[in-house]
Parts: sequence; structure tokens; C-alpha cells
Amino acid sequence: MVTQVSAEARGDERGALLAFIEEQRGGIRRSVLGLTEEQARTRPSASELSLGGLLKHVAEVEQMWLARARQEVPPVRRDESDWHESFELVGEETVASQLAHWERIAAETEEFIRSAPSLDDTFPLPPDPWFPPEGRVSLRWLCLHLIRETARHAGHADIVRESLDGKTAFELVALERAKG
Repeated sequence: MVTQVSAEARGDERGALLAFIEEQRGGIRRSVLGLTEEQARTRPSASELSLGGLLKHVAEVEQMWLARARQEVPPVRRDESDWHESFELVGEETVASQLAHWERIAAETEEFIRSAPSLDDTFPLPPDPWFPPEGRVSLRWLCLHLIRETARHAGHADIVRESLDGKTAFELVALERAKG
């Protein structure tokens, strides 16, 4: 991450975008620090969200977007009837396995973005009404979308974690640094 911050300081747009994505990933990763599997599966607030489920969801979403940008079939495909499964750990899935899975996806995302000839390169989107009407987006848009998506869920994770045990994002940063 230090090299990304340094790249950002030099005005490297790719480095800046990747650093912001990583910063938001960190918020979600910290949200599960020190929790048991049971706590990570708990839904302590008015929503149906759990920290383990949020972790799984953001990994799946990033993987899906990376596949779209590569113009590949996403490895996990969900429709309206099973979308909720992306928000819960099931079977043998654990926080550790999801963190490791997301780490691999994050490395693939970084490699893909850094190796692309241009952030202006585009890829097609499905003709769904919630996507931009032009039907194509740039890699820059992809990075900004991943920042937005991950940040939104990092905020959810803050609320869920504080509801679980009272720990705030600031306390979790301090806990992470103490362990580091």
C-alpha cells in the first residue's frame, strides 16, 4: 500500500484510484477484526446485514466487475431469486476463507488496472436499466464504481460492528495497527 500512496502523491491516477479502493477494502477487513465466526454471522441491527455477509458480498461484486471488464462470464452469477445468498456466509464459508478469496480478487483487480493500456478503455455492460444508457463504461468508471460500492458497504460494516460490540472504526484502526 505504501507504493500506491507514493504513486498517488506523484499524481498517478491509477495509483490514486487503486489506493482509494484499497482504503475502503480496509474498512471492511477491519470490521471483522477479533470477531468469532458466530459474531461475524450475527445480524445485530435492524437490517439483515452481517459482517461476514458484507465481506462475502463485496468480494463477489468486485470479482463480478473484474470479469465484466475482462469480458468473461462471472464465476458467480446470481439472479433476483438468490441475490440474498451473496450477503451471508453459508456452509463451510468462513471469515478467513472470504478474506483470502477477496485478497486474491484484489490482487487480480490491481494487476488488471495497472496493465491496461488506458483507463479510457471501455467494456460493454448488460442492457439492464440501472446501467448507464450508453451500454459501455471505462476502466476509470469501474474503479470509481468499486470505490463507491465498497465505501457504501464499509459504512454498513461500521454500523454493524458498533452494534455488535461498540467498537468504532477509529478503535478498529488502532487495533489493526497494534496487531501489525
